[in-house]
Parts: sequence; C-alpha cells; structure tokens
Amino acid sequence: MKLPRLSLGIDDQRVIIGALRVVDVLIVVGTGLGAYVLRHGAQNIADHYLVAIAIGSLLAANYLQLGKLYKFGGLQHFALQFGALTASWMAVIVTLLLMAYFGKVSDEFSRIWATYWFSAAYVSLVIVRTAVSLLLHRWRLQGRLTYNVVVVGAGNVGARLVRHLDRQQGSGIRILGLFDDRKTRIPHTIGDHRIIGTVDDLLLFVRKHRVDQIVIAISWSAESRLAEMLQRLQTVAVDVTLCPGAAAFELPNMGYDDVGGVPMLTVLKPPLTGWNRIVKGIEDRVLAFTILMALWPMLIAIGTAIKLTSPGPLFFSQRRYGFNNNEITVLKFRSMRWDPNDRADQSDQTKRNDPRVTPIGAFLRQTSLDELPQLINVLMGDMSLVGPRPHAVAHNEEYAGTIDKYLVRHKVKPGITGWAQVNGLRGETRTPDLMRRRVQYDLDYIENWSLLFDVKILALTVFTGFVHENAY
Repeated sequence: MKLPRLSLGIDDQRVIIGALRVVDVLIVVGTGLGAYVLRHGAQNIADHYLVAIAIGSLLAANYLQLGKLYKFGGLQHFALQFGALTASWMAVIVTLLLMAYFGKVSDEFSRIWATYWFSAAYVSLVIVRTAVSLLLHRWRLQGRLTYNVVVVGAGNVGARLVRHLDRQQGSGIRILGLFDDRKTRIPHTIGDHRIIGTVDDLLLFVRKHRVDQIVIAISWSAESRLAEMLQRLQTVAVDVTLCPGAAAFELPNMGYDDVGGVPMLTVLKPPLTGWNRIVKGIEDRVLAFTILMALWPMLIAIGTAIKLTSPGPLFFSQRRYGFNNNEITVLKFRSMRWDPNDRADQSDQTKRNDPRVTPIGAFLRQTSLDELPQLINVLMGDMSLVGPRPHAVAHNEEYAGTIDKYLVRHKVKPGITGWAQVNGLRGETRTPDLMRRRVQYDLDYIENWSLLFDVKILALTVFTGFVHENAY
C-alpha cells in the first residue's frame, strides 16, 4: 500500500509554532518602538520606555502561552481563539498599568504613546493570527496538515487507543495502520484500520512511507516484550512514544517530569501551578479590589438595611472546606434571623419560603448580593472569584464517601461563582443526583481552566447568574 507523502509533519508544525512565538514578540517590540517614533519623533528612545517594551514582550509571550494560543489545532480556527487573544492582551495591559501605578512611574510615560502601542500591537496580533489561520485552513483543505501515526500493539490497549483517536474529529491525526508480532492471536482489523504486519515489517514501512510518530500501545506489565521492542525501534528516525495503558484514558492531565535524571511519568498534578497560579492570583485580587471599590456605597446600604430591619451581627460566617481540604471561614451578609445558639459549622440547607429568612435577606439571597462579602475572602487568599462553590463541612463529609471524585474539587480554591452555578446548578441540592451534576461541572472547570474560561464564567454570572429560581 503506497501512501502519499504529506508535506507538513509534526516537526513542521513545531517550526510554525516557534516562528509565531518570535513574530508575536517582534510585534509587541516593533509596535512599541513605532508608537514612540510617532509620539516623540525619531530620536534616542528613553531607557524607561525600552524597559516597558521589554517587560511587555515578556508578559505577552507568557500570557499568550497561558491562553493556549500556541496550540496548533487552535491556529486553524481563529474565531475560536479571538476571545483568548483579546483576554491575553488585556491581561498584558492591566499588568503593565498596575506595575506602573504601584511603581509610581506612570507619570513618566506618555498616555498617547501607550494608547498607540496597545492598539497597534493588538490589531497586528489579530491580523497575523487571521493570516496564519487562513493559510492553515488552505493547507488543511489540501491535506497538508495531517500527520501520520502508526500503532504498535493490537491488543486491548491498542484497540482502545485507536477508537479514541478515531473520535478526535479535526485533530489531524491519521492512523496508517497497526503492527503486532502476535498476528495469530489478534484480529485482522480494528475499526477501519488493518493489522499491516509485525515490528520487522514496521521497520521497512517507516522507510517507505512518511511516518511522524510511532505509538507503542502494549501493557507495561510485559516488561521483556516492551524492552525488546524499544531495542528494535532505536534505529528509526521517528518519534517513538509509549501509551501508558488504561491510565492514559483515566488520567487526561498526565505528563512527564525528571527526578534526579530519571524520566518519570506524572499521573496526578495540581491543575494550577507556575504561571497559571500566579495569573489567577493576580486576576482574583485585582478584580476583587476593583469590585469592592466600585460597590462600596451599595455595601454600606446593604449593611445599614440589615442592621435596621433585624437584630444581630452584620455578617454570617460559616466553616467550610477550601483549597487542599483546609477549613476556611466564609463570609456572607446575614440574611436570616439571628440565633446566638447557631454554630459556625451548622449545615441546615435553606428551604423555599424558609421562615428563618428575613424580608431583606430574601431579597439579598434572590439577587446573590449576600455573597458580596466573600470578596474579602478573595483578598485574604482563601477563595477565588471563580471556582467550585464551598460546601458546608457536614455536606463535605457526607458526599465525599458517596460521590466519585468529590474531593477533587479541593485541588483549587473555592469560588464566589462557578461553572456549575452559571449552568443553573445552585442553591439547595435536594437529591444526590443534583450534587453529582454539580460536581461534574466543577471537575470540567478544573480540568479545562484557562484565563478565558474564567472571563466567560464571570460574564455569564453578570448577565445570567445573579438571579435564579433556586436562589432562596
């Protein structure tokens, strides 16, 4: 079987991604310098402008990476990346402005220059991404973006891998065939893919056809067979990778690390580490502080209304589990009649038409305004603006033993709003099934976190999430 040689493989894709990274940095630097010339003329540029441009280029490189804007598959569909690009560039602008403000150097920069720079860089980034997207779309129609994979191993692991890859529509992966030395004990085909031959046949196949990647999909318990296979494949000039058995499908965030010079497979990893954790921390504190400053008249009005309409404290505090299963004290505006015998760990859920709720409290709960004091929790570092909602201690202990992966929610900080809440899963959880659905949305958020995802949830909260039939 003679297969066509495709002109763009994995290495070519890496080159394109690398070139785009360089172009993005050049755009930020070039537009910064160009804006200076427009504003101040072609003279020696002041040192503090050079420093600002250099910092801006570094921030752009990191924020664009965090926005997943260097995923080759995404480059082919710029409409899907436009929001991430906008959010990433806005993050660069906000960070630069905050650095200038807190560094007390904002007066040393021309605001006209900054406007020119920020606008020109953004437009240029959009133009370049659009051009790349159009080019890749054309190449995809020509069949030049497909990269070829062969699978070694046609047993249970190999069959599961092939079925999984076949479901990845638009991934660009093309399975050329399967190879296995045990031809008498395996089927002749898996789906639409046939068993071409043995590992010896694979060595010849690689020389005759363009193969971008060889995936070994056999059980790791077969150590001697695996070692022999790796020995035989050492001569091929192709990437050889190992599919880690069933774990590859159960642990989607698997990666690798180096421990003392020994490569290790990372099977479980916190979802927010490194730059992701830093970016989310900046996002939380900047937005929480901004919202508090903008809403302080409303907060004073709410506090006054609570004190005038019912005796008792202004805030209601409750112990809940937060990040890494550590207990935190969550604040709310008090919306119920005060009972000095109430405990901080009390977990009675509020019912519809609950007689304990005060008239002003009913309004606060319906509009979710009772949650606003949790902005203080965010500033203190106990909570995040977006994340799984914290549950009462008793509920945690109840559901942890009955709902699969319930405690995975505590791999991130709890949030004031979350993916489950904007999808209508908020308020009282009357059945275990409702809690399971809520937990599944929380897990989806944790596994797919990005800055853009947070922005989307915050926007949905503003437009649809404050008032809900289950808020009582």
